[in-house]
Amino acid sequence: MKDILLVEDNLEVAKEIKLSLEKWGMQVQLIEDFSNVLEEVVRKQPKLVLMDVNLPYYDGFYWCGRIREVSNLPILFLSSRDSNMDVIMGINNGGDDYITKPFDTQVLLSKINALLRRAYQYTDAGALLYYNDAVLDIDKCELRYKGNSLELTKNEIKILTLLIRNKGKVVSRDKIMMSLWNDDEFISDNTLTVNMTRLRSKMKEIGLEEVIKTKKGLGYMM
Repeated sequence: MKDILLVEDNLEVAKEIKLSLEKWGMQVQLIEDFSNVLEEVVRKQPKLVLMDVNLPYYDGFYWCGRIREVSNLPILFLSSRDSNMDVIMGINNGGDDYITKPFDTQVLLSKINALLRRAYQYTDAGALLYYNDAVLDIDKCELRYKGNSLELTKNEIKILTLLIRNKGKVVSRDKIMMSLWNDDEFISDNTLTVNMTRLRSKMKEIGLEEVIKTKKGLGYMM
């Protein structure tokens, strides 16, 4: 779950952004005390902050500087001000990126994903995940089952990792697509279907048939 703290004083705008991001599997918290944004950040411990520039008490540039005194978590500025000077001020005060309102949700998602990837490198190299008698070797990009092994692509590793870690639970298609998304390519519904069909076919070759179950209208589970 990608935990985002949204610092936006316009409640209507904040709720709209929150709803849009949560559709893509993100958990979005709203700020409660605009007089002490730093305290809210420390208390809520988000993975990334979406920071509006125009705020009550102090502007977003000020709070970005204060956050930088205690944390290096990614900060993405949201603003209706699109002058070069505002962008420069945002970056100079410790911001990682800047997006101008109104913005396309997919552009915002792309920026969030890029910042999260840069800040939190995948640390499961060498990890082994288990599903009954099957072993997923993330470091070797390999799935092993009863003496047989299967070489997996990066996307297939991500899909299986997500499903195994949520064993017995339904994982939505949107959440899987978000995990596969990279800076260069938006993963569509059709792309996910192709990846899933290929993965199931490969797993069948080593005796893992009907392991990934489709829950119609909901997603997939193992």
